[in-house]
Amino acid sequence: MVTQVMIVEDEPEFLLRFSEAVSATGSFALLGTAATGADALALLDATAPDVMLLDLGLPDMDGVEVIRHAARRRPQCEVLVVTMFEDDQHVLPCIEAGATGYLLKDASAERIITAIHELLAGGSPISPSIARRVLASFRIGTGRAGAPPEVPAEPSPLSERETEILRMVAKGLSFDAIGQVLSISPHTVVAHVKNIYRKLAVHSRGEAVYEASQLGLLK
Repeated sequence: MVTQVMIVEDEPEFLLRFSEAVSATGSFALLGTAATGADALALLDATAPDVMLLDLGLPDMDGVEVIRHAARRRPQCEVLVVTMFEDDQHVLPCIEAGATGYLLKDASAERIITAIHELLAGGSPISPSIARRVLASFRIGTGRAGAPPEVPAEPSPLSERETEILRMVAKGLSFDAIGQVLSISPHTVVAHVKNIYRKLAVHSRGEAVYEASQLGLLK
C-alpha cells in the first residue's frame, strides 16, 4: 500500500529537499504541496493524505490552524511538524491541536523519512529537546498525569487509566514516554491502547483521539 504524503512548506529549499526525499521512497507518493495555509486547507479538503509534513511559519496563517483543520476534516491523517520553532508557545499548541510528531528543521531527510515510518507504525517521533519540554510541561500541570478526567454526559466506555493514556496520546507522547510518566512498561501501554481502539471501534491514534473528542472524553 502506498502512503500518500502532502507537504506544507513555504521555503523552496526545504520544500525541494522534503519532496525529493518522499518521492525517492518507494512506498511513499507525493500527493501534493502547499506554500500557504490557504492552499494547505484546500488540499486537505480536496484529497485524503495519510501523512502531512507541516512547517509552522506560513505566510498567511499560523500552522496550528492547519493542524486543527486536518484533525476535523482528515482525522486519519498523521501530522508531522517540521519547523525551526522549539519553544513552548509553538510546541504545546501543535500537540494539543493534533500533531503526532514534531521535528526540528535540522533533521536530515533520512530522519524525516524514518519519522514518517514511525508515525505509520503508531509512534510519535519527536526531537529529543522537544520531548523533554513536553514531559516537563506534563509533569508541572499541563494535562497532569494524576488529574481526574471530567465526567462526560454519557458514561465513558474507557477506564480511568485508558482515558489517562489517551489524553497523553492526544498530546503527542510516545508509548515509551507515557510508560515513563506512569511508571509502567511500554508493553502495558500498548495493551491499554489496543483496548481503547477496540472500545472506540477505531484503528489509529488519530481516529481514537477524534472519536474520544466527539464523545467528550478528553475535556
